[in-house]
Amino acid sequence: MKNKLKINFILLLILMSWLPIAQAADAQPRTGFLVLAPDRGFLGNREVKKLFESFAQDYPAALAFVEREYGGPDRTYEKFLKQSLEGLREQKLDRVVVISLFLTALNPVVQDVHSLLNDYQTSFAIEWAEPMIKSYLTAQILYDRILEISKDPVNERLVLMGIGPVDEASEKSLREEFDALLVQVKKQFSFKEMETVLYYNFLTAEKELRKKKNKEVDQIIIDVAAKKGEALLVPFVMGPKYSHRMSLVHWMNGKFEDYDIRISTEEVLPHPNVLKWMKKTANQYTPIAPGHIGVVIMPHGAQMPYNKATEAAIHPLKNKYRIEVAYGMADPWTLAEAVEKLEKGGARKIVVARMYSMHDQFKVKTDYILGLTDTEPKTRGRPLPPRVRSSAIFATFGGYEENNSLISEILKDRVLEISSNSEKETVLLIAHGARDDKRDKRWIDILQKHADYIKENTKLSFKDIRGLTVREDWPEKHKKAVEEIRNLIQEASIHGRALIISNRLYGSGRYDEFFEGLDYKMNRKGLALHANMTHWLDEGIRKTIQNGFVLPVKSMLVKSGPTAP
Repeated sequence: MKNKLKINFILLLILMSWLPIAQAADAQPRTGFLVLAPDRGFLGNREVKKLFESFAQDYPAALAFVEREYGGPDRTYEKFLKQSLEGLREQKLDRVVVISLFLTALNPVVQDVHSLLNDYQTSFAIEWAEPMIKSYLTAQILYDRILEISKDPVNERLVLMGIGPVDEASEKSLREEFDALLVQVKKQFSFKEMETVLYYNFLTAEKELRKKKNKEVDQIIIDVAAKKGEALLVPFVMGPKYSHRMSLVHWMNGKFEDYDIRISTEEVLPHPNVLKWMKKTANQYTPIAPGHIGVVIMPHGAQMPYNKATEAAIHPLKNKYRIEVAYGMADPWTLAEAVEKLEKGGARKIVVARMYSMHDQFKVKTDYILGLTDTEPKTRGRPLPPRVRSSAIFATFGGYEENNSLISEILKDRVLEISSNSEKETVLLIAHGARDDKRDKRWIDILQKHADYIKENTKLSFKDIRGLTVREDWPEKHKKAVEEIRNLIQEASIHGRALIISNRLYGSGRYDEFFEGLDYKMNRKGLALHANMTHWLDEGIRKTIQNGFVLPVKSMLVKSGPTAP
C-alpha cells in the first residue's frame, strides 16, 4: 500500500511539473496552415499531394493549388483558394499561417495571393511564414542535387538555374536570393566557376523583354558548356511536370542535348527536406505540448567511468523528460542521431543541453549545426560541420560552472570531504581552462566566486581558497599555468598542505601527472556524482522549455505577407 501511494505521489509531481506548459498551450491561439502550391500539372501535383498528405497527418491544414492562367477572366484559381480557406474556417481556427511551396516570396503568383488574402474576409488572422529559399534545409536540397551529378568539382563549372523574374527589379531581387544559395554552395564545393541564371516568367508583361532575357540565359549556359572542363546545370525550381516527357527537366535536356553539359534529373521536389521544412515551420507556430518535448544532453564524453558518472547525473531526469545523450564536442553526426531518435518518438521541440563549464563552450558550433544561426564556427582549416536535417525547433543552454549556487555547493562538499585541518590548508579549485586569454580569465573569475562562496558558507577558516586553470590543451599556456600551480602547492606545503579539488565533470584527468612529486591531497570525484548536477540540468531544461520556444510575435489583427519586388 505504501509503495502504491509513493508511486502515485511521484506521478502527481511529474504531472504538476508539466501543468504550466499545458496551460500555456491552452492559452495560445489555435493555429492551422494553408499550403500554397504551384499548379505543375498531373505528375507535379501528385508529388505535392503526397507531400501534403504527410504534413496534414500532424497539423490542421488545407492545400490550395494556385497559378496565373494564360489568359481568361474567370479567375479559376481564386475559387480553389477560397474553397481551401472555407475548409480551414470550418475547423474554428484563430489564425492561419500560409506555407508557400513557391520557393520564394518574389514569385508573382505569391504576390497575387497575398493581395487577395488581404481583402478576403475570414474569421481568423492570416500570417505568412518565411519563404522556403531562406531555410538552410533548402540549401541542403541544392547540395544533394549537385552531388547527384558532380564528379570532380575542381574541374567543373556550375550553373544554378531559377525561373521567376517579370521585370529587371524582380530579377535583381531574385538573383540576390539565388546568389545567397551559391555562397553556401561555395563553402561545400570547390567549383572552377559558379553562376546564377534566371529565366523570365511567362507572366512577364513585356513579351519582348522576356524573349530577350531568356535568349541571353540560353547563351550563358551554352558558353559555360563550351569552356574547358565539365559543365553542370541544376534547375532549382518547382517547374511544370505534366508527364514524364512533358516536364521542365525533360525540356531542358532537349534544349541543350547538343552541348556537353550534365543536367540534374530532379528539381526541388521530390526531396525529404521539403516536408521537414514544412513541419519545422509549423512547429515554430505551434505551442509547446508535453508530448512534443525532447531533450538532447551533450557532455564531452570519454571512457566508461566518465560516461557512467555523467549518465548517473542524467538518469533521474528520464522519468520526467524524453532524453537522448550525444557525447562529443558538438559532434554533428552524434547530434543528428540523437535528434532523429527523439523525432521518431514524437518530439517537435528539442532542448539541447551543452553540459560544459562555460555557457559559450561549443555554443556557436552547436547552434550552427542545429540551424539556430548562420554564424559559422571556427574550423581551423577543416570543412564546416554538416547541419542537422530536422523538422524540430531547437533551443539550447549550457555553462554549469556559471550557476554559482549549485556548483559552489558541490565544490564546498568536495572540500569538506577531504579537509582535516582547515587552518593549515590552502584549497585550489583546478579547472581545464580555455585557449583564449580573456575567456580563461573569465573562467578563473568564476572559480574565484566559487572560492568566495565556500569561504562565506563554511565555519572553517582555510589559509586560502583560489581558483586556477591548467589550460592543458595548449602546450605553452599549459606550461606556464602548471608552473604557477606547482609553486602554490610547494608554498602551501611549507607550513601546511594544499587541497586540490578537481573542478571537472568527472575524475581528475592528468592532474596527478602535472603535480607529480609534490605534497598535496586531492578530491578526484568531480562534479557529476552530486545531486546538484542533476538539479542544474533539470533547472536548465525547465527554463529553456518555458522561455526558449518563443512563438513568432505578430499581431493577431494584422495580416502580414511578403514584400512585393
